[in-house]
Amino acid sequence: MRIGELARTTGISADTIRYYEKRGLMPKAQRTDSGYRAYPDGAANRIRVIRNAVGLGFPLDEIARVLKVRDSGGSPCRQVRDYAHALVTQMERRIDELKTERQSMLAMIREWDEKLAQTRPGARANLLEMESMPICAARPRESRLRHRR
Repeated sequence: MRIGELARTTGISADTIRYYEKRGLMPKAQRTDSGYRAYPDGAANRIRVIRNAVGLGFPLDEIARVLKVRDSGGSPCRQVRDYAHALVTQMERRIDELKTERQSMLAMIREWDEKLAQTRPGARANLLEMESMPICAARPRESRLRHRR
């Protein structure tokens, strides 16, 4: 199976397949006489495994380690389970951080509402300059909200 067909079959781009190959997630493809990559029948399933792991939040380095164990005949199932559990623990910590940040932001909004009520229409309230601004550590300071384009 050539890379274009594999891309269509799996729903990912040929560039992504090449990237997976470069990162060691996919074995090096055989080359045809004309130099095209030729993948074995199991390549689509391997990409499905990679995409499932990515979807769960596994980083590519961890996926590569798991696949290396699998390729050498080992059984990485407990390693996969343990890593997934670690991800859940990280999620729970992040949820707690977000709840704390949410409470801080709600308190800040209440203070802003009070400040705005005392500010005449059209005048600056300097909300972002207030001393009581919480510093939210849960997310990077540069951009807290994702802007949709």
